[in-house]
Amino acid sequence: MTKLSEKEINEKLESLEGWSYTDNTLQTSFEFENFKEAFTLMTRIAFEAEAQNHHPDWNNVYNQLEISLSTHDAGGVTEKDFKLAKAIEGIVNAE
Repeated sequence: MTKLSEKEINEKLESLEGWSYTDNTLQTSFEFENFKEAFTLMTRIAFEAEAQNHHPDWNNVYNQLEISLSTHDAGGVTEKDFKLAKAIEGIVNAE
């Protein structure tokens, strides 16, 4: 995977509501009704991440979930990160 330029990243971010480019990563956060809902979505995201062999850096406290995506092998954001971000959006919006 090739690291995307900041311009390419910002153009692609236009199609991802709620995501930003910060500290060389794609970042977003979600707030759920409770811990159970947050954990349920994390589990669904985990299965998708495993299927894509691309795993997020994330943090969960009660009903809050923060996600950061970057391709460590490429040293930044790649198409792989956008593919997973779109899949995450699909999972969250399906609820």
